[in-house]
Amino acid sequence: MTTLFTQRALFSFLGFLPLASASAEGFIDDSKLKLQLRNVYFNENFRDEHGMSAKSARTAKSERTEWAQGFLLDYQSGFTPGTIGFGVDALGLLGVKLDSGRGRSGTGLLPVHDDGRAADEFASLGMTAKAQLAKTTVKYGTLLPKTPVLIYNDARLLPQTYQGTQISSADIENLTLTGGYLDRFKLRDSSDSMPIVPDGYGGDKSGDFSYAGAEYKLGKSVRLSYFYGELENFYRQNFAGIQHDLPLGGGVLTSDLRYFNSVDTGSAFGGKIDNNMLSGQLSYAFSGHIFGGGYQTLSGDAGLPYISGATVYSFSNAGIGKFIEEDEKTWMLNYGYNFAAVGVPGLTLSTRYLSGNDGKSNTTVKEWERDAELAYVVQQGTLKGLGVRLRNYVYRSDYSRGRDSNRIYFTYDIALW
Repeated sequence: MTTLFTQRALFSFLGFLPLASASAEGFIDDSKLKLQLRNVYFNENFRDEHGMSAKSARTAKSERTEWAQGFLLDYQSGFTPGTIGFGVDALGLLGVKLDSGRGRSGTGLLPVHDDGRAADEFASLGMTAKAQLAKTTVKYGTLLPKTPVLIYNDARLLPQTYQGTQISSADIENLTLTGGYLDRFKLRDSSDSMPIVPDGYGGDKSGDFSYAGAEYKLGKSVRLSYFYGELENFYRQNFAGIQHDLPLGGGVLTSDLRYFNSVDTGSAFGGKIDNNMLSGQLSYAFSGHIFGGGYQTLSGDAGLPYISGATVYSFSNAGIGKFIEEDEKTWMLNYGYNFAAVGVPGLTLSTRYLSGNDGKSNTTVKEWERDAELAYVVQQGTLKGLGVRLRNYVYRSDYSRGRDSNRIYFTYDIALW
């Protein structure tokens, strides 16, 4: 019933827009409607039971395997004429189970019922009102925030969404300002709107999340950023970053330095937090190749806090692990190749290795991960835009379960207008 209602509401809304706004020239002429199809197969096998009691090990799943189809219908209007232009966006999401099982659910593709079985389907509809003055835009409703202190998660079938208000401005040359206030969110495998909590928190408290920041381009080679985020009565966080591009030997050497400072705030429902995370990465791009290496260190009390289910803005946000435990030290190596350099545009390869040590999470943390991805997007012809990604992840740790994971993504974007 929820899915049927959501589908009807979305298509009724889209059908009503041209009639209701026929006189709003920019509103219709600049509007876009896109349908994205996502087909995802997810397989993950557990290799050990580190960090588990004997009883838990006996009842724990040995694998998680699911296959699902996702539909993302994204409508974005233009703005009405005038000094202040008004518009509206709509995002319809539908996920359908193709294969799962009671003993194989929990991949993050689909919701899981109390009996351990995955839902046959789930859906949601997000509406966003917006207004624009010059190069300043205000949005209210469903949002997909993408800032260093909060990045929505879009690594499975459907994206994580948030409810609130966001303002962004590019009126000053080379400077982008962003601010927002959020009070609800939906996980990537759920249609339920929930109060905002930090990742790993199991209590009954929650808080609203506010954020603000600036990004500045200093010439053509330097990018500076600063952001502040606060989850009410849990933590507040400051971020500063600098990126620099240096032409070197026919290629480009990019340095990226990031710093987070996080402390508890208000009632500190999530416990004491006084954490610093410093990370840096160097990458060199040359003739289709990208070579990279980096190091990350955490110090203080607790690990890096972040919103439940969100993506972490760190070089160590890998396919399985995040490498952000208290006092953890991580080094990273990565390599990528774009086959356009040898006449095969659309084909790319990437791989990386991470090793973390000296962290604390009830016990000493030692972990490593190896990720690899082969991706191809059809460049021309009838199937132009059809993409396929093959991903393989291997993760081992002495404080949590090791995993081997294989994932296949098929995506296809259809511009309806």
